[in-house]
Amino acid sequence: MSKNKTIAICAGHSDTDPGAVNGTRTEAQIVLDMRKMVAHYLTLDGIKHETDGKGGVNQPLAQTIKVAQACDIAIEFHCNAAANKAATGVEVLSANKNKALAQKLASAIHKHLGIPLRGDKGWKSEGSGQHSRLGFISKGGGLIVELFFISNNADLAKWDSKKWLVAKEVAAVLMQEAT
Repeated sequence: MSKNKTIAICAGHSDTDPGAVNGTRTEAQIVLDMRKMVAHYLTLDGIKHETDGKGGVNQPLAQTIKVAQACDIAIEFHCNAAANKAATGVEVLSANKNKALAQKLASAIHKHLGIPLRGDKGWKSEGSGQHSRLGFISKGGGLIVELFFISNNADLAKWDSKKWLVAKEVAAVLMQEAT
């Protein structure tokens, strides 16, 4: 029997960078919560995983990339933001080799939030749009999960009411990949 793969669960931004903001809510806060919830479900099922910090600690990108490099699968959570408050959707950025996993993760989020899949069934290459050579992807080999648009109040409300379901579904996709 082959050993289970180790998963890196990372929260975008760091203790010094709040990321996008909507009122008093910060992207860093939201992705820390997602990291904790997904790690909780992986722990319950005995799946080996690492995080880029413990509790409320969120390490800078250089540390996060080291965590990603040490694991077989690595994901980093983020929230999108736009000047247009109606912008919505979920997308996962990755190298081409991780396209299928990216689409599964995006679909898992879409299933509970009901927001549109952006790109190719939720997948976008790391060089698409405003993105170029993202360190977590190019150096860490990971996937960047843009959960929803924090600037969209409806998306944020859906997140608040369904975040545990989203985390459980994302963890299930990762468990399937790891075993």
